[in-house]
Amino acid sequence: MSASSRPRQRTLADRGIDGVTLLVLPAALFVVLLFVYPFVYGLLLSFAPKEGGWLGNYAKFFSDPYMYGTIWLTLRLALPVTLLNIALSVPVAMQVRHMRRQRLLTTILVLPITLGTVLVAEGLLNYLGPQGWLNRLLILFGLIDRPIRLVHNYWGVFISLVITGFPFTFLLTLSMISGIDPALEQAAATLGARARQRFFNIVLPLIVPGLAVTFCLAFVDAFSVFPSAVMLGAPAGETRVISFAAAQAAFEQYDYSYASAIAMIMAVVQFGFVGLVLTARGLFYNGPAGGGKG
Repeated sequence: MSASSRPRQRTLADRGIDGVTLLVLPAALFVVLLFVYPFVYGLLLSFAPKEGGWLGNYAKFFSDPYMYGTIWLTLRLALPVTLLNIALSVPVAMQVRHMRRQRLLTTILVLPITLGTVLVAEGLLNYLGPQGWLNRLLILFGLIDRPIRLVHNYWGVFISLVITGFPFTFLLTLSMISGIDPALEQAAATLGARARQRFFNIVLPLIVPGLAVTFCLAFVDAFSVFPSAVMLGAPAGETRVISFAAAQAAFEQYDYSYASAIAMIMAVVQFGFVGLVLTARGLFYNGPAGGGKG
C-alpha cells in the first residue's frame, strides 16, 4: 500500500479542537480545585446546619445582632480604607510618572507588600504602642502629656490596612495613568487649560473605569481583613469583623456548617458591592484608558 493510499489520521483540528486552547486546561483545573470546589463545598455545607432547617444557619446569623453587626463593623473599616487608598494613589501616581527615578520610588512604595500583613501589624504594635517610638517622640518634644492610644482599637486596624493596601492600589493606578497619551494633556495645555482642568476633563474620565476595578479589588482585600483586626484591634468589640466571626464558629465552636454560612454571607456582601460599583461605572466614560497612546 502506497503512502498516499493510507488513511490519514485525524488531527485535533479535524475534530474541532484547538490545540492551543488545551494549554489552558492545567490552569483551569487549578482554579477548579483551589477555588470553585471549595466554594461549592462551603455553599452546600452552609445549608446543612446542626439544628433547624436548611436555612437554619442563616436564620441564626441574622437573628443575632452581635453576629450580623459584624457586617457593618467590617464595612466601617473596608470602605474608608479603600476610598482613602484610591484618593492617595491618584495624586502620588500623577507625580511619580514624571519622575526620573520612578523605579526606585515605586519599589519603596510597594515594600509593604513584601512584608506581609502579620509583619506589618507586629511592627505597628512596636511603633504605635503606648511605649512605641511615636508616643515617645511626641512626649519628648512636649506635644502630648500621655501616650495616644493607636493600637487595640479601630485606628490601629485602619492604619495597618492603609499601609498594606496602598501599594496595591498605587501600582494599578500608576499603570492606568502611565498609559494615557501625554499628547492629550499637552494639547490641552497649549489651548490654555490649567493643571486642574486637564486632570478633571482629560485624565479622570479616562481612568474612572479603571479606578472602579481598582476599588473593587482593594475593597475585597480590605473586607477580608483578619490578622490586623486580631493583632491591632479589639476582636471582641469595635473591630470584630465578619472573618473573625467565621473563624470563631469554625475553630472555637467547631461548627463548620455555621462558619461556611458566615463565609457565604461575607461573599454575598463583597459581590454585592462589586456589582454596584461595576454597574455605576457605566455612568462615566468607558473608553480605553490608554487614550490612544501608541
